[in-house]
Amino acid sequence: MTRLRPAVVSCVRPKSPAARAGILPGEKLVRANGRAPRDYIDYRYLTAEHRVALLVENKSGELRRLTIAKPVDQDLGLRFTHDVFDGIRTCRNRCPFCFVDQLPPGLRPALYLHDDDYRLSFLHGNFITLTNLTSSDRARIARLHLSPLHVSVHATEPEARAKIFGRATRDAVEEMRSLIGRGIDFHTQIVVCPGLNDGFHLERTVRDLASFYPGVRSIGVVPVGLTRHRRGLPPIRRVTPDLARRLIADIRRWQRHFLKQLRTRLVFAADELYLGAGLSLPGRAHYEGFPQLANGIGGARLFLDGVRRIRPIKLRRPLRVTLVTGEMAACLVKELAAKLEAGGSVRAQVQVVANHLLGRSVTTAGLLAGQDIARPLSAQEIGDLVIVPAAAIREGEGFLDGMSLEELSRRLGVAVVAAASPREAAAALRRCDRERASR
Repeated sequence: MTRLRPAVVSCVRPKSPAARAGILPGEKLVRANGRAPRDYIDYRYLTAEHRVALLVENKSGELRRLTIAKPVDQDLGLRFTHDVFDGIRTCRNRCPFCFVDQLPPGLRPALYLHDDDYRLSFLHGNFITLTNLTSSDRARIARLHLSPLHVSVHATEPEARAKIFGRATRDAVEEMRSLIGRGIDFHTQIVVCPGLNDGFHLERTVRDLASFYPGVRSIGVVPVGLTRHRRGLPPIRRVTPDLARRLIADIRRWQRHFLKQLRTRLVFAADELYLGAGLSLPGRAHYEGFPQLANGIGGARLFLDGVRRIRPIKLRRPLRVTLVTGEMAACLVKELAAKLEAGGSVRAQVQVVANHLLGRSVTTAGLLAGQDIARPLSAQEIGDLVIVPAAAIREGEGFLDGMSLEELSRRLGVAVVAAASPREAAAALRRCDRERASR
């Protein structure tokens, strides 16, 4: 039986019921209304009542009991160091394209976890496989209506699934049909591995998933990611620009069909496919609310829309800025640079960084390592400010290789900030201008 660990409080929202009760960061929530919560989901259900009895352990190991009165369903205002308190459920599959198995040693520890936990799928949109669920998991998902879940399907044909997952698995169609029948919806993804699940396999998978609409809310098609650290793994072909164009042609055909039949496009191509194929991005309406934004689908469109909304920047003194990006998004960031320069106060250069840590075929900005950014910038004039993509940074852990923004700034001898959007990049320039003026 998995041992429950008390939930460690990471922060307490100011003026919240928990703050008024005197709960502090670093303390542990041991019990809520007489039960030890297994995860953040339990915490929310156990503390939903008007009166909540808590058992809290302070940093010295002393226990105290609290009773908090609040409106029904109001959150106590606690956040925890982890959202799962009884250990994250890990994956038993042996997928030949698993990104975790393609990582070199020495990166952020959390990157090596083979997460396949339905709770993180519900809470954060992590993609799971449904192949590692127990009967009690299924019952809890249905009972608490943990919906929607995000599921990596990859293939619905049993033989293709066995190759993709590295073992025989439960029938994905039957698993989804059972959960949909109990009120659970899904956002799904298919990672395209040429020769394994493309062609007629992909067509069948899309059709099978579409048959569950509206239980299946969306289908994302993304290209396989391959690093240079694939020792001991079966060979897998990359998605070439030509294949990317064929995939997009197929997806457009399916979208036309689903629009007529279901009044939704339902299936969406990853930004990486459009950029890799050299094709124009669809307009905002195409993405129907961006159901798979966190899966790399639609973010490029939002970025370009954000560039167009930036107003001309007028600063007190001219400012030189270096915009860092990966190879895939270079064309997008160059549009941002041109827009920033339009006001006449900014000189912006784009530094396209090659991924030496994971391999040159890894071109997404979110997988850049601090060392790969530092290498080219250390050898050139970089100006007054460096802006890196926020997607490459994890709060409290830094870049992929553990380097922090502060360390990168020290190495370069210039301020380095992270921006998640064109708007944040423009705000960083204005902030830098104000700081210079106040010196």
